[in-house]
This record gives sequence, structure tokens and C-alpha cells, in this order.
Amino acid sequence: MSEADAENVLIEYYRRYVGDPDRTIDVYAGFGLFSAGIALGVIGVVVFLYSATLDPTAASTFAVREVAAVAGAVGLPALLFGIVVLLPVDRRMLYLAGAGIAVTLAATGAFTWAYPHNWNVVVNTDYSAQIVAVYALGLVAVIGATGGALVAHRVERVAGGEAVGSAAGGAGGAGTGGGVADASGGSGSEATGSGGEAVTEESVRADIERELEDAELTWGGVERSETRRLELNTSAVDEADVDAEKLAGSATETRTTSGTVNDAVSELKGLQGGDVKTDSGEGTDDQAAKLRELREQQRKEAEAEAEEDGSVVDRIKGLLG
Repeated sequence: MSEADAENVLIEYYRRYVGDPDRTIDVYAGFGLFSAGIALGVIGVVVFLYSATLDPTAASTFAVREVAAVAGAVGLPALLFGIVVLLPVDRRMLYLAGAGIAVTLAATGAFTWAYPHNWNVVVNTDYSAQIVAVYALGLVAVIGATGGALVAHRVERVAGGEAVGSAAGGAGGAGTGGGVADASGGSGSEATGSGGEAVTEESVRADIERELEDAELTWGGVERSETRRLELNTSAVDEADVDAEKLAGSATETRTTSGTVNDAVSELKGLQGGDVKTDSGEGTDDQAAKLRELREQQRKEAEAEAEEDGSVVDRIKGLLG
């Protein structure tokens, strides 16, 4: 990877996670300090673990532990200071973090002077408490500056997002309001919306009617029922096919409860004076009674005809005799 490509990668990362950089030097310095702090921390841990395998009474063991302590003591403030440099914060945070770094470095130098003869010992003068207190003071200053930078950056991003959203909402509302005002200017006149398309009153009505055709409307919660209605056009029927005598009287409405087409045609023929529909009983008893009545009627008619024939024969005999 070339140097230009590496610079572009750092700038891309900065824009993705932080924002547009004010100065390129801040990006390089921030990433450099952050990476150096992580590296020093890892070195300190590894060296300290290695010192545990050495002879605790040897002078070389104390030298190895001193390297581990210095690496860790310098790495942590460097990592935090890199975050402060990366974030676009107020200069006062940079000054506070710089002062904290200076204090921690001074405490680290004092540690290298006091260790191991004046560090946590009883025979000689012990300076461990004083050096730790000074180092902690500087580290607290660096941590405070880092926390302030993070909070300030977060607040700035939230405020910027709300401002952008409000501006976009205001622009959308202004465009919509303008379109409504133009649309209400007059009947049938064209109006231009926020998208720049012409809107007419006719097109709006057509859209409403189209939507209402597909909608299921109810009246008072009662669903609409789909029914079929049979209408007869008597004007298209020839006068010869219509029984004038049947239609001369008062109008008669005939209904059928059957839903078949054959029954409807039969009813129509009956209306025109054609086939006559004969009702029959539903049960066998009714049918038997009807049959007996028919036979009785036929018998009476036969007897009447026989009497008439007998009277005619008697009259002929009287005339001839």
C-alpha cells in the first residue's frame, strides 16, 4: 500500500466515524497517538508477564519490570490523548489533556528515578505514594478531557441532526403548503405541487371516483347485499304473443320462489295465456284425495250423459210408436 493510499484510508475512516476533518494534521496525529498507546499497552502487559518467569532477586528482573511499568504508564495517557486530538473539540480540552500528559510523563520519569531502591521499600526513603499521586492527578486530567470531548462531539452531532431534520421538514411543509394554496386558487385551474407535476380538479375527482368504486361502503353498519333483478321489456314483444284479455283487467303481480330458469319461463308463458300451471299437493294423502274427487266427477259426468242418451232414445221410440 502506498503512502497516498494509506492517507486516503485514514481520511475515509475519519469521515465515517467522526466527520469532515478541520485539519489533516489532526487526523494523522490522533490516529498516531491512539495506535501508539495501544501498542505500548500491549508491550507493557507482555513484558510484565515475561518478568514473572525470571528470578525475582536478580537485578535484570527489576529492569524488565521497569520497562513494563513505563510502557503501560505512557501508553494509557497516549491512547486517551489520541481520542481528544481526533475529535473536533474546543482548544481548552486539548490544553487540559496536554497538561495531564505532561504530569503523567513527569511522574513516569520520577518512577524510573526511584525504582527499585526508593520504591515500596522500608530501608530507604519510599517515594512510591507521592509518585503515584502525581501520576493519578495527570491521568485524571487526561480522562476528564477525553470525556468532555466525547460528550461535546455527541451533543454536536445530535444537534446537527435535529437541525437538518427541521430544515428538511420545513422545506417539505413549504412545498406542500404552496401546492395546496395553488390548488385552492380556482375551480378547474391547474396547480403545481412540490414535485412539479400539474394537478387539475378533474384528475382529483377521477381519482376519488376510482377509489370509491373499489371500496366496500356500508350504511349504518349493514353490509351491502348483491341481488339480481329480472326486468321484462314488453315493448319488444309482439301484440299477437300477448293475451290482451288477460292484461285488460287490473294488473296482477306474479312471483315465483324458485330460482331456476325453467320456472321463470313457465310463469312467463302463463302470463301470456299459454300453458297453465296446475298445482298439486305435496303429500300422498292430498294426491289421493284429489284423485278420488276426479274419479267422482268423471262418474257423475258419465251418469248424466247416460241419462241424456236414455231420454233421447225414449223420445225417438215415442215418435215411432
